[in-house]
Amino acid sequence: MGYLGEEIRKLGFGLMRLPQKDGVIDVEQVKEMVDLFLEAGFTYFDTAWAYAGSEDAIRQALVERYPRESFQLATKNAAWINCKTKEEAYAQFDTSLAQTGAGYFDFYLLHNLGEGRTRYFDEFDMWNWVQEKKKAGLIRHVGFSFHSTPEELEEILNAHPEVEFVQLQINYADWENPAVQSRACYEVARKHGKPVVIMEPVKGGMLANPPESVAQILKASEPENSVASWAIRFAANLEGVITVLSGMSNVAQMKDNLSYMKGFTGLTEEQKKTLNQAQEELRKIPLIPCTTCNYCAKVCPQGIGISGSFTAMNYLTLYRDLAAAKHQEGWLVGGHGRKSADECVQCGKCEEVCPQHIDIRDQLMKVSEAFR
Repeated sequence: MGYLGEEIRKLGFGLMRLPQKDGVIDVEQVKEMVDLFLEAGFTYFDTAWAYAGSEDAIRQALVERYPRESFQLATKNAAWINCKTKEEAYAQFDTSLAQTGAGYFDFYLLHNLGEGRTRYFDEFDMWNWVQEKKKAGLIRHVGFSFHSTPEELEEILNAHPEVEFVQLQINYADWENPAVQSRACYEVARKHGKPVVIMEPVKGGMLANPPESVAQILKASEPENSVASWAIRFAANLEGVITVLSGMSNVAQMKDNLSYMKGFTGLTEEQKKTLNQAQEELRKIPLIPCTTCNYCAKVCPQGIGISGSFTAMNYLTLYRDLAAAKHQEGWLVGGHGRKSADECVQCGKCEEVCPQHIDIRDQLMKVSEAFR
């Protein structure tokens, strides 16, 4: 693609969900996946300090087996995880270098900016520190990954115009989702002229098994292609994209991804129409109409994670995956210091301020029943 002076094809290998055997990463299967990926002409690998075992696995499967100049390796620094000093945050870089054995990183990201996490990177002066690493030749390109609002993304890019790229959660299900705002975040990045690395194009695997009515539309159009292929191609078709990360977990998924991305040149008009139909079908599914404005959170005397609870409930409605929905609830509610739905005292203050006029108390009872 030539973005940032790098020749990168549109599919990237996300290393967060690597195959496991007996509870540990199956390095031999990862080697086979790496071989197939490189043989097909793809070169971008994405790991992180916070992905348990991933950096070590990619050292064995990739770095120790192929010339360093034959691939690009990205990793990330999560300064907000158990770091009380800047030295502890900086040490993640040295750990990543040792675990990957890569010598340098082609792409280095400040990991998961947004909400209360951004302040760690500010307080530890990591914006200047990462530029020093770049000058030293240990990093080629500096960016950050982001999970928050377009308004906050705008603030960060205004404050740090030196950033070379951003990594965003983008998929056809979240394109207009008020809880994720994929489209709005993408448009902010493009307004600032920042190329984008796309993560979660298949929404953590959810779009490999979308609602049946959505799957029927996609399979009717292309019976020979997997449902997941539509999600990857939707993301890869966007302008200004460096690569689309697919978190492949086995050889079969790797082969499927390669089958339609190896010669990908863009979506046809007919394919775009099919995806529009799929998005319209998703919008027909009755969901809690929460826009995550969080006015309710400001008045709730119990500190209930109302919007997070509703996002998790909508996950359950759409994808019928209770484990994934509970994971969402754990992160969006407890992970943000809020209380669960079953602690609601039914005072009704939230409903007085809700712009969407949601029957919040009844919906919280449904959340509690579904998740407990």
